[in-house]
Amino acid sequence: SMASPALLMRVVASAYSVAEKAATIVRNVMAAGDLGIVEKTGANDLQTKADRLVQMSICASLARKFPKVTIIGEEDLPADEVNEELIEDGHSEEILKKTCPAQYTGIKEEELVIWVDPLDGTKEYTEGLLDHVTVLIGIAYGGKAIAGVINQPYYNYEAGADAVLGRTIWGVLGMGAFGFQLTEAPAGKHIIVTTRSHSSTLVNDCISALNPDSVIRVGGAGNKIIQLIEGKASAYVFASPGCKKWDTCAPEAILHAVGGKITDIHGNSFQYNKEVKHMNSAGVLATLRNYDYYASRIPNTVKQSLVP
Repeated sequence: SMASPALLMRVVASAYSVAEKAATIVRNVMAAGDLGIVEKTGANDLQTKADRLVQMSICASLARKFPKVTIIGEEDLPADEVNEELIEDGHSEEILKKTCPAQYTGIKEEELVIWVDPLDGTKEYTEGLLDHVTVLIGIAYGGKAIAGVINQPYYNYEAGADAVLGRTIWGVLGMGAFGFQLTEAPAGKHIIVTTRSHSSTLVNDCISALNPDSVIRVGGAGNKIIQLIEGKASAYVFASPGCKKWDTCAPEAILHAVGGKITDIHGNSFQYNKEVKHMNSAGVLATLRNYDYYASRIPNTVKQSLVP
């Protein structure tokens, strides 16, 4: 008889469907017109009704199926009863059919930590920059990001009324990443993608020191990693605190699954065990290729300003 799929593949297959449900919620909130915006720590740190409903949906749906997994979401929400309409019970059959990488076949539920950003790029969402928005579900084991799902609810939204809206990208270390066309940035070009709404002197000084051909400023960590894996940018550089573990876990797993690299500005790996602090206080440096080229050019003044 067929062995039942390994836990990791069941979690990823469920996260895929849960992310698709999340995208529907995001689109429905926008279509209804009342975003229910709340400022958390200021005008650049917003929470909407979509952030709240999506986090409830993702966390409750995954917790119901995998009760011993630790799930950490961005938003502080009261532990209310979750409306059944928000529960997604499905899974991707296609993912379940794939063979789990051998090093992950013995994982138990209580060894996994899932990091959830229900709506990455909230500020952009409120401003109608819809292609910046992603839903992030990252799966960590032994403190390391090993699998991830990134949903873009508004992928294709400018392609006309008949276009299929949204897509889901997923990946597992040792297996690869799916749902997009892996493309390398133009050879010999140094195109840097960075923050749109969290700029600072340090952020800009660091980028200038890298002498880029061009700089792309967009919202969302998920969106920036997509720029790397689709060849639109050669490096993601953010010399500032502000990024959190739920921003980087899913994108890291997908980037690493296709041979890229993400670290802080000092070159340290991110840790994703459940006790870890949430802030990536020493910034972000990520590339699909040529990591060392960029890492070697980060000025010491920048490194000294950012304490891990």
